[in-house]
Amino acid sequence: MIALLRGTLLSFNDKTCLVMTASGLGYEVHISAMGLHNMPGQGEDLQLYTSLVVREDSLDLYGFFTLDERETFNVLLNAPKLGPKTALAILGIFSPAQIQKVISTEDEISLTQVPGIGSKTARRLILDLKDRLNFISPQQEVSRSAPTQRGVRQDALAGLTSLGYSAAEVTPLLDEVLDKEPDLDVSAAIRAVLKEKAREKMG
Repeated sequence: MIALLRGTLLSFNDKTCLVMTASGLGYEVHISAMGLHNMPGQGEDLQLYTSLVVREDSLDLYGFFTLDERETFNVLLNAPKLGPKTALAILGIFSPAQIQKVISTEDEISLTQVPGIGSKTARRLILDLKDRLNFISPQQEVSRSAPTQRGVRQDALAGLTSLGYSAAEVTPLLDEVLDKEPDLDVSAAIRAVLKEKAREKMG
Protein backbone atom coordinates (compact mmCIF):
# COMPACT_ATOMS: atom_id res chain seq x y z
CA MET A 1 0.00 0.00 0.00
CA ILE A 2 1.45 3.36 -1.03
CA ALA A 3 0.17 5.71 1.68
CA LEU A 4 2.46 8.73 1.31
CA LEU A 5 4.53 10.29 -1.45
CA ARG A 6 7.20 12.90 -0.92
CA GLY A 7 9.24 14.21 -3.81
CA THR A 8 9.57 16.82 -6.54
CA LEU A 9 6.65 17.98 -8.67
CA LEU A 10 7.71 17.45 -12.28
CA SER A 11 4.44 18.41 -13.98
CA PHE A 12 0.67 18.48 -13.56
CA ASN A 13 -2.47 18.97 -15.62
CA ASP A 14 -6.16 19.23 -14.74
CA LYS A 15 -6.35 15.57 -13.66
CA THR A 16 -2.96 14.21 -12.63
CA CYS A 17 0.47 15.20 -11.40
CA LEU A 18 3.86 13.54 -11.82
CA VAL A 19 5.99 13.24 -8.68
CA MET A 20 9.64 12.15 -8.69
CA THR A 21 10.80 10.64 -5.39
CA ALA A 22 14.34 10.75 -3.99
CA SER A 23 14.81 7.12 -5.08
CA GLY A 24 14.34 8.14 -8.71
CA LEU A 25 10.87 6.63 -9.16
CA GLY A 26 8.21 8.75 -10.81
CA TYR A 27 4.56 8.38 -9.83
CA GLU A 28 1.51 9.60 -11.74
CA VAL A 29 -1.11 10.64 -9.20
CA HIS A 30 -4.75 11.55 -9.78
CA ILE A 31 -5.74 14.77 -8.01
CA SER A 32 -9.00 16.57 -7.30
CA ALA A 33 -9.97 19.98 -8.65
CA MET A 34 -9.31 21.47 -5.23
CA GLY A 35 -5.94 19.73 -5.20
CA LEU A 36 -4.96 21.87 -8.19
CA HIS A 37 -5.39 24.96 -6.03
CA ASN A 38 -2.73 23.70 -3.61
CA MET A 39 -0.14 22.60 -6.15
CA PRO A 40 3.35 24.08 -5.68
CA GLY A 41 5.37 25.27 -8.65
CA GLN A 42 7.08 22.88 -11.04
CA GLY A 43 10.33 21.62 -9.53
CA GLU A 44 9.24 22.31 -5.94
CA ASP A 45 8.81 19.78 -3.12
CA LEU A 46 5.45 18.07 -2.77
CA GLN A 47 3.93 15.71 -0.21
CA LEU A 48 0.70 13.81 -0.84
CA TYR A 49 -1.29 11.31 1.21
CA THR A 50 -2.22 8.62 -1.28
CA SER A 51 -4.72 5.85 -1.86
CA LEU A 52 -4.04 3.02 -4.30
CA VAL A 53 -7.11 1.79 -6.18
CA VAL A 54 -6.64 -1.69 -7.64
CA ARG A 55 -8.78 -2.80 -10.57
CA GLU A 56 -8.54 -5.83 -12.84
CA ASP A 57 -6.88 -3.80 -15.59
CA SER A 58 -5.28 -0.90 -13.70
CA LEU A 59 -3.45 0.37 -10.62
CA ASP A 60 -4.34 4.03 -10.01
CA LEU A 61 -2.88 6.28 -7.35
CA TYR A 62 -4.97 9.13 -5.90
CA GLY A 63 -3.33 11.94 -3.95
CA PHE A 64 -4.53 14.39 -1.28
CA PHE A 65 -3.03 17.20 0.76
CA THR A 66 -4.64 16.18 4.08
CA LEU A 67 -5.36 12.91 5.85
CA ASP A 68 -9.02 13.89 6.17
CA GLU A 69 -9.29 14.16 2.38
CA ARG A 70 -7.71 10.74 1.87
CA GLU A 71 -9.85 9.06 4.52
CA THR A 72 -12.99 10.71 3.16
CA PHE A 73 -12.08 9.44 -0.32
CA ASN A 74 -11.67 5.90 1.04
CA VAL A 75 -15.05 6.09 2.80
CA LEU A 76 -16.69 7.34 -0.39
CA LEU A 77 -15.16 4.46 -2.34
CA ASN A 78 -16.90 1.99 -0.03
CA ALA A 79 -20.30 3.44 -0.87
CA PRO A 80 -22.30 1.21 -3.26
CA LYS A 81 -21.76 1.92 -6.96
CA LEU A 82 -19.51 4.93 -6.35
CA GLY A 83 -16.28 4.80 -8.32
CA PRO A 84 -13.02 6.69 -7.71
CA LYS A 85 -13.71 9.31 -10.38
CA THR A 86 -16.99 10.33 -8.77
CA ALA A 87 -15.44 10.22 -5.28
CA LEU A 88 -12.66 12.52 -6.53
CA ALA A 89 -15.23 14.80 -8.17
CA ILE A 90 -17.02 15.15 -4.82
CA LEU A 91 -13.74 16.17 -3.18
CA GLY A 92 -13.17 18.59 -6.04
CA ILE A 93 -16.24 20.55 -4.94
CA PHE A 94 -16.49 19.98 -1.19
CA SER A 95 -13.92 19.83 1.60
CA PRO A 96 -14.24 16.87 4.03
CA ALA A 97 -15.94 19.12 6.60
CA GLN A 98 -18.40 20.35 3.96
CA ILE A 99 -19.15 16.77 2.89
CA GLN A 100 -19.82 15.87 6.51
CA LYS A 101 -22.24 18.80 6.80
CA VAL A 102 -24.00 17.92 3.53
CA ILE A 103 -24.49 14.33 4.70
CA SER A 104 -25.53 15.19 8.26
CA THR A 105 -28.11 17.75 7.08
CA GLU A 106 -29.33 15.40 4.31
CA ASP A 107 -28.67 18.07 1.69
CA GLU A 108 -29.48 16.15 -1.50
CA ILE A 109 -29.50 19.28 -3.64
CA SER A 110 -25.86 20.08 -2.90
CA LEU A 111 -24.79 16.52 -3.71
CA THR A 112 -26.51 16.64 -7.08
CA GLN A 113 -24.17 19.49 -8.07
CA VAL A 114 -21.54 16.80 -8.61
CA PRO A 115 -21.61 15.52 -12.22
CA GLY A 116 -22.87 11.93 -12.30
CA ILE A 117 -24.85 12.17 -9.06
CA GLY A 118 -28.62 12.39 -9.39
CA SER A 119 -31.28 12.53 -6.69
CA LYS A 120 -31.45 8.75 -6.28
CA THR A 121 -27.68 8.42 -5.85
CA ALA A 122 -27.61 11.41 -3.47
CA ARG A 123 -30.26 9.81 -1.23
CA ARG A 124 -28.37 6.51 -1.22
CA LEU A 125 -25.10 8.23 -0.32
CA ILE A 126 -26.71 10.09 2.57
CA LEU A 127 -28.11 6.86 4.00
CA ASP A 128 -24.85 4.98 3.54
CA LEU A 129 -22.46 7.66 4.83
CA LYS A 130 -24.43 9.23 7.68
CA ASP A 131 -22.52 7.46 10.46
CA ARG A 132 -19.19 7.00 8.69
CA LEU A 133 -17.68 10.50 8.58
CA ASN A 134 -17.35 11.12 12.32
CA PHE A 135 -13.55 11.20 12.10
CA ILE A 136 -13.66 14.60 10.34
CA SER A 137 -13.03 17.66 12.49
CA PRO A 138 -15.52 20.42 11.53
CA GLN A 139 -12.75 22.99 12.05
CA GLN A 140 -10.12 21.19 9.99
CA GLU A 141 -9.78 22.68 6.54
CA VAL A 142 -6.95 22.77 4.03
CA SER A 143 -4.70 25.69 4.84
CA ARG A 144 -4.69 28.12 1.93
CA SER A 145 -3.27 31.54 1.38
CA ALA A 146 -5.77 34.15 0.29
CA PRO A 147 -6.02 33.88 -3.52
CA THR A 148 -6.47 36.72 -5.94
CA GLN A 149 -9.62 36.76 -8.06
CA ARG A 150 -7.50 35.94 -11.11
CA GLY A 151 -6.14 32.90 -9.27
CA VAL A 152 -9.64 31.88 -8.20
CA ARG A 153 -10.86 32.17 -11.79
CA GLN A 154 -7.99 30.07 -13.15
CA ASP A 155 -8.30 27.37 -10.48
CA ALA A 156 -12.10 27.25 -10.67
CA LEU A 157 -11.91 26.93 -14.46
CA ALA A 158 -9.37 24.11 -14.11
CA GLY A 159 -11.64 22.39 -11.61
CA LEU A 160 -14.70 22.68 -13.85
CA THR A 161 -12.87 21.34 -16.90
CA SER A 162 -11.61 18.42 -14.80
CA LEU A 163 -15.28 17.64 -14.10
CA GLY A 164 -15.91 17.28 -17.83
CA TYR A 165 -17.07 20.73 -18.89
CA SER A 166 -15.43 22.61 -21.74
CA ALA A 167 -13.82 25.97 -21.05
CA ALA A 168 -16.08 27.62 -23.63
CA GLU A 169 -19.14 26.19 -21.89
CA VAL A 170 -18.41 27.39 -18.36
CA THR A 171 -16.22 30.50 -18.74
CA PRO A 172 -19.14 32.92 -19.31
CA LEU A 173 -20.96 31.51 -16.25
CA LEU A 174 -17.81 31.67 -14.15
CA ASP A 175 -17.17 35.29 -15.11
CA GLU A 176 -20.78 36.16 -14.30
CA VAL A 177 -20.57 34.45 -10.91
CA LEU A 178 -17.33 36.22 -9.98
CA ASP A 179 -18.67 39.59 -11.15
CA LYS A 180 -21.61 39.17 -8.77
CA GLU A 181 -19.56 37.79 -5.86
CA PRO A 182 -15.88 38.73 -6.27
CA ASP A 183 -14.90 37.37 -2.83
CA LEU A 184 -15.78 33.73 -3.58
CA ASP A 185 -13.07 31.13 -3.06
CA VAL A 186 -12.39 28.39 -5.62
CA SER A 187 -14.74 25.80 -4.10
CA ALA A 188 -17.62 28.26 -3.78
CA ALA A 189 -17.10 29.52 -7.34
CA ILE A 190 -17.24 25.97 -8.70
CA ARG A 191 -20.42 25.23 -6.76
CA ALA A 192 -22.03 28.46 -7.96
CA VAL A 193 -21.33 27.61 -11.61
CA LEU A 194 -22.66 24.08 -11.13
CA LYS A 195 -25.87 25.52 -9.66
CA GLU A 196 -26.26 27.71 -12.74
CA LYS A 197 -25.71 24.69 -14.99
CA ALA A 198 -28.38 22.78 -13.06
CA ARG A 199 -30.82 25.67 -13.54
CA GLU A 200 -30.11 25.65 -17.28
CA LYS A 201 -30.95 21.95 -17.47
CA MET A 202 -34.23 22.53 -15.63
CA GLY A 203 -35.12 25.17 -18.18
